[in-house]
Amino acid sequence: MTELYFVYGTLTDEQQVAELLPEYQFKRRAVCRGLKRVDGSYPTLVPGDSVEGRLLATPAQARLDRYEGVEQGLYHRVQLPLSPQRPNHTSATVYIARPAKVGLTAETAWPAEAFPECVVSYCETSDVEIITKDE
Repeated sequence: MTELYFVYGTLTDEQQVAELLPEYQFKRRAVCRGLKRVDGSYPTLVPGDSVEGRLLATPAQARLDRYEGVEQGLYHRVQLPLSPQRPNHTSATVYIARPAKVGLTAETAWPAEAFPECVVSYCETSDVEIITKDE
């Protein structure tokens, strides 16, 4: 099944995605409201104003998980609501990095001892959402 992903770093580059995924389609540009991008050794999201990105549709979640280091605890998948909702999609997945794994301190990121629970809690209680932009 094809899922939607909000991408904001290296996966916004079509050449990078083409090398990684056998099947994909870039959808609309989007903004994630309630989180901002910060750069450690890899980009991630932390509480903040907003970040621009793209919606990527693919059935290849296992490949994305390997690329993002989910099994190694580097990134964690979080579901965020889409606004407006799209046919067959009410949310999109975003990958958020564990701060210590990408060289960030607690002052600039999520508390490491509560990750990923604090990410999920913040996103649920702070009206974090992905807003699609008209093309």
